[in-house]
Amino acid sequence: MKNEVKRPRTQASESFERSLPGKKPHYGPKGGMLPSLLVMFGLLGAGFFPGYYYYQGKVNANYVTVKGLSETDVKADLAVWELRFVATGDELSLVQEEMNKQLNTIRIFLKNNGLANAEVDAGRIDTNDLTTNPYLEKMKNRYILTQTLTVRSDDVDAVDAAVSKSGDLISKGVTFDSQQYSSPVSYIFTGLNDIKAKMLEEATANARVAAEEFAKNSESKVGKIRYANQGVFSILPRIQTANSSENQQINKTVRVVVTIDYWLK
Repeated sequence: MKNEVKRPRTQASESFERSLPGKKPHYGPKGGMLPSLLVMFGLLGAGFFPGYYYYQGKVNANYVTVKGLSETDVKADLAVWELRFVATGDELSLVQEEMNKQLNTIRIFLKNNGLANAEVDAGRIDTNDLTTNPYLEKMKNRYILTQTLTVRSDDVDAVDAAVSKSGDLISKGVTFDSQQYSSPVSYIFTGLNDIKAKMLEEATANARVAAEEFAKNSESKVGKIRYANQGVFSILPRIQTANSSENQQINKTVRVVVTIDYWLK
């Protein structure tokens, strides 16, 4: 039996053996199909995903943001008037009588100005005994009684007329609380829900006009709504000055601004 001499395997012989029929490819530890496949899919992904997101970005950027304004003039339908008055004295019973006298005077005044008793609510009487405060020196009037009478009426014109004549109460002996710094009367509009739908429709139509003007200048056409924000309804004084307050004026302006994104095509 002849001794077979093993010849060293060369790169050429390995390539020849892999080309023979029935021979399965053999890959060493430094080569193989898996790395090649990974490289191939990586190259494909590198080309596909940037292109995809660039396309999406161009489409999503093809819209215009516009605002639509709607304003409506309204009139307050509720008036709340707080009349806070005081009486002072050294004898509590006499001070109480004075309070009742002032209360009766105010009620008659309101009735004469078209405000019914059912619209008038008398609050509790607050009593302040100055002798209970050890930090105050003895004063002439020991007791201070305070009461608030609240008028709540939907006849805002009658309340407004009575407020303008409230100086007559002072001449009749009514002493108002000097510590009431804010306005004693508030004019309120309660019908906001009744006009919301119409105002939103008008604001949206105005926003559409603005979008169409933009599209015209950019040679585009306005498509569907991409996004819409209703905005906040604001009630403002009809006459706006530096110190104007909405609740002190009978006539008001309701405003809403909507923000809408329209697709352009």
